[in-house]
Amino acid sequence: MRLNVKAFALSGGLLWGFGLLLITWWIIAFDGATGEATLIGKVYRGYSISPVGSLIGLAWALPDGLIGGAIFAWMYNTLVAVFCRREPPEAAVA
Repeated sequence: MRLNVKAFALSGGLLWGFGLLLITWWIIAFDGATGEATLIGKVYRGYSISPVGSLIGLAWALPDGLIGGAIFAWMYNTLVAVFCRREPPEAAVA
């Protein structure tokens, strides 16, 4: 079974982007907006635990998830093609 690279990449981008957005708003709801730098903020410039920071994180995470999903699906399809080759059926002996 092969994966559709475009669909998997879009799914990965949406999942990672909106996942980061929702987790940020979850933290804001329970702990409040701190605006402090986080580990993700060191990778995604401008991201912080704030409403604006969540949108900046979404803008960074969408293409990051797209690229990661595309690479994963491409690698999966390549490895499946290499390791799951089917042997041709043996000729029937009459």
